Amino acid sequence: MDPRRDNRSDIRDFLTTRRAKITPEQAGLPTSGRRRVPGLRREEVAVLAGVSTEWYTRLEKGHINGVSEDVLDAVARALHLDEDERTYLFDLARAAQPASRTPRRRKAVDVPDRVQWLLDSMTLSAAFVTNGRLDIVATNALARALFAPMFTSATADERGRPNFARYYFLDPSSHHFVTDWENAVSITTALLRTEAGRYPDDKALRELIGELSTVSTDFRARWAAHDVRVHHGGVKSFHHPDAGLLQLIYQPLDLPLSTREAHSLTIYTAEPGTPDEDRLKLLASWAATPAPAQHPTTGQADRGNASAEGPGQSR
Repeated sequence: MDPRRDNRSDIRDFLTTRRAKITPEQAGLPTSGRRRVPGLRREEVAVLAGVSTEWYTRLEKGHINGVSEDVLDAVARALHLDEDERTYLFDLARAAQPASRTPRRRKAVDVPDRVQWLLDSMTLSAAFVTNGRLDIVATNALARALFAPMFTSATADERGRPNFARYYFLDPSSHHFVTDWENAVSITTALLRTEAGRYPDDKALRELIGELSTVSTDFRARWAAHDVRVHHGGVKSFHHPDAGLLQLIYQPLDLPLSTREAHSLTIYTAEPGTPDEDRLKLLASWAATPAPAQHPTTGQADRGNASAEGPGQSR
């Protein structure tokens, strides 16, 4: 018996939802009469891909094992898949291949000192490392200050590590912290969907998806859409509790730390010469200020030793 997880339902649902999004007009097909289904029919996709209707029907039922890359390319073109969707389809096909042995459990990878040094050197940008499940596994001081609501959220794990998906979907305060919450959660779900296609045997990822699906109706609705995203970057706004409104540019970069665990380095910065840059610099100065020393006998903060008050302190 193939030890790999059966992903036929993922293949079926993905191809079905993509087919429903393409109209005959978009595909260059003639239209006539009433149509019972949204988008293209299976036989129309088969014609566009140059395969038989029976063959495509079998593929859409999840039987993708052994399908050549040329055929997958033809199906991707017929369904007008973008680059991220095409990558996801190929990941599903790769995951469906018979495994020669039982997959090993993916183990968490410690972030090397050299990466932490790199993060710490970025004093005017918020920089952090996430794994494929969107856990924040390493930060610099400014990133920790920027995402303070996530680090203090009850959704952080027992090690104090926040997870973007848990915070967005399970902490109501996220609706205020992230200005465009709807877009943020859609991107987050699409990133998790892509990761699930790439690593279907990741137990921790399956547990996260199960938890979110059980608790959050918002997550369930977005997960069912089968939208995927591989690379992303752009502009995001936050209502920071101390720095106020911040509009920042962000860019993730692949960080190859291990062949068994995907990581990404993400950098948030502000456009030069804007009020957002001023606010981010102020937040950076707070983050760089040493915490007030504790009196050795009373345990109270010695305010006289603090050179400045940081975010969250009384002013």
